[in-house]
Amino acid sequence: MATGFVWHERMMWHDAGPSVAVLPSRGTYQPGAHFESAETKRRLKNLMDGYELTPRLTPVPFAPAALDDILAVHDAAYVERVQRLSSGSGGDAGEFALVGPGTYEIALLAAGGAMAALAAVASGEVRNAYALCRPPGHHAEPAMGRGFCIFNNVAIAIHHLRITSAVRRVAVIDWDVHHGNGTESAFLTDSETLVISVHQDGLYPMARGGTDTVGEGAGVGFNINVPLPAGSGGGAYLHAIDQIVLPALDAFDPEILIVSSGFDACAMDPLAAMMLSSAHYRLMTERLLVWSDQRINGRVCFVHEGGYSAEYVPFCGLAVMEALSGVSTGCIDPFAPMIDAMPGQELQPHQNAAIEAARAAAPLLRSVC
Repeated sequence: MATGFVWHERMMWHDAGPSVAVLPSRGTYQPGAHFESAETKRRLKNLMDGYELTPRLTPVPFAPAALDDILAVHDAAYVERVQRLSSGSGGDAGEFALVGPGTYEIALLAAGGAMAALAAVASGEVRNAYALCRPPGHHAEPAMGRGFCIFNNVAIAIHHLRITSAVRRVAVIDWDVHHGNGTESAFLTDSETLVISVHQDGLYPMARGGTDTVGEGAGVGFNINVPLPAGSGGGAYLHAIDQIVLPALDAFDPEILIVSSGFDACAMDPLAAMMLSSAHYRLMTERLLVWSDQRINGRVCFVHEGGYSAEYVPFCGLAVMEALSGVSTGCIDPFAPMIDAMPGQELQPHQNAAIEAARAAAPLLRSVC
């Protein structure tokens, strides 16, 4: 069965405006390109096109999300603020969440793409899917944007799936290098959504992503944070997958799996300090696919989040797409030999200790041997 793919050129037209890295320049500093630009996503799509992978995927048709879908996750006052800024000259919708002219409509399109990809997987129209959406979503809180994110695409897609299908138990694996605070907030009291965030400890947002946040009320046990030390490489990430992610999926027994797919844990990212290569992203994807093939008929949906190395994100993304589709394009990652040979790629004792602490703090895993 085919791999679905969501893409629309207009999602690349979201523009944060003249910036200094992640901040608006506002005439005070020499302007440049914002880190969250279209370049990384467009270059990934171009690499897929250049190696003729795109024609072997199944395009998933989609439309902008309806206002009711957005309001299932976000406060009306916040949505109105984004709409107002978008219809004018733009502005800040929260913390590092810049809105440009037309951003509101583009953010609706991104949410709609995630909704369609997840629905296509759930219905069996495709076996798995990748939604190459922009702007990203996993930092967006109910009442504010954060970290380049306007609307929480994954949370909106899950709510939409539940009102349009019989699916109830959903697991979210967020391996973006930054903590998935927005998705955590959306489902903190929900016993039918397991949220696991594997991220660099203390990076962003500050004071979020600790192992002590395990859910609230009925949701206790269904939120797991895995804060990895800076400098973690493939050994640490794969150990976290094997020791925490897969056992938690076994214990939770979801009907469908969503991956918040950020590539900013790669060794070349300017906003983080991790050491993953494209080979590590491929291996993590393959582990999830093996589990999903055995347990949920392969139903996995990836939704694009961060990743800010225009030179390297395309190779990491292509590795994931090859794993999902089973297609080998023959493209060689020229950076992988250097990254894979970096000292410290193997699991280090302090990284193992952090993973063990995260496992011990997770109520869902306390009964798992």
